[in-house]
Amino acid sequence: MKKGHGIGFGKAILLNEHFVVYGIPSIVSAIGNYTVARVEPSSKPGFLLEDKRPATPKYKEEKKDQQKESFALMFKKMGLDPNKQGMKITLEGNLVAASGIGASAASCVAVARALTDSFELTLSDEQINDIAFEGEKGYHGTPSGVDNTASTFGGLIWFQKAEQNVIDRIPIANPVEIVIGNTGKVTNTKAAVDGVKERKEKNPKKYKEVFDRAENIAYLAKRAIEDGSYVNLGKLMNENHKLLQQIEVSSRELDFLVSIAREAGALGAKLTGGGLGGNMIALTPGKELQDTVATAIEKEGFQTMRTVIGASRESVEYL
Repeated sequence: MKKGHGIGFGKAILLNEHFVVYGIPSIVSAIGNYTVARVEPSSKPGFLLEDKRPATPKYKEEKKDQQKESFALMFKKMGLDPNKQGMKITLEGNLVAASGIGASAASCVAVARALTDSFELTLSDEQINDIAFEGEKGYHGTPSGVDNTASTFGGLIWFQKAEQNVIDRIPIANPVEIVIGNTGKVTNTKAAVDGVKERKEKNPKKYKEVFDRAENIAYLAKRAIEDGSYVNLGKLMNENHKLLQQIEVSSRELDFLVSIAREAGALGAKLTGGGLGGNMIALTPGKELQDTVATAIEKEGFQTMRTVIGASRESVEYL
C-alpha cells in the first residue's frame, strides 16, 4: 500500500431527476467542481477519515451514518479490510458538500480511485463506476446510478435506467457557464423519492401525463444541446421545473431562487437533484451573464457556485 489519490466530479442534473428512477431518460453533466480523496497508510488498524470539504452547515453531521455505511459497502466491493490494513482517508477539493450536486457520488468516485491508486489495482472507469454505485447505496438506498456515472466519466451524459443502463455521451463543443444556487437546506433524497412513489401510486393518470411529457422534453433537450441551441434548452429546463413542481419535489426556497435567476436573465432555471431543498441550476452562457445571475442570487443572501457543465478530467487541474 502506498499513498494514493483520486478525483470525482460534482454533477448537475439538467433534466428529469426523479423521473429517471422510472426509466425516463435524464440528461446529467459533470460540473467543473470536484472532490479529491487522498489515501495514506496508517500504523493503527481501521481507517481514519478527515473530511476537509467545504460544506453546507450540518450537511456532514447529518450524513455521517450514511457515509460510514457507504465506506463499508465500497471496502466490501473492493475486497479490502481496513481492520487488517490501517489507512487514513482525506477528502478535500472545491466541490461544496451540499444536497443536489452529487457530493456523495463525487466522494465515492474519488475514494474508489484513491484506493485503486493506493493498492495499485488495475481497474477501468467502468469498474470504478460500479464501486461508486455500491457506495451510493449507503446514501440513497436505491440510487439511479446517474450521479456516480457523471462523476466518473465527466462530460454530458444521456442516462436511462434499465436492466442494462443506457449511458451515452452527448457531444458538447465547449463547457458552458452555469450558476448553482444553494437553498441551504439539506435534502433527504430517499424521503423525496419515496414520496413520489407513494403519490404516483395514488394518482396514476395524472402522473402518467407528467412522466410522458418529461420523456418528450429529454429528447427535445438532447437535440437542443447537439444544435448548440441554449435558448431552447433553457425553455425546456423551465418546463421541466414545472413538471417537478407537479410531482411535489420543489420547495418555496427553490422556487424563489429559480424566479430570481430567470428575472436576472438566465436562459432557464430549475431545481437540480433530490429537491425539497438543496440546489437549483441556472443556464447562463458567458461569464457576464453568469456573474449577473449569481450576484442577483447572492444579494438575497444565498450561496452560489459559478461553474460549468461539460467538465472532464482533461479540463481540470486538481493536484
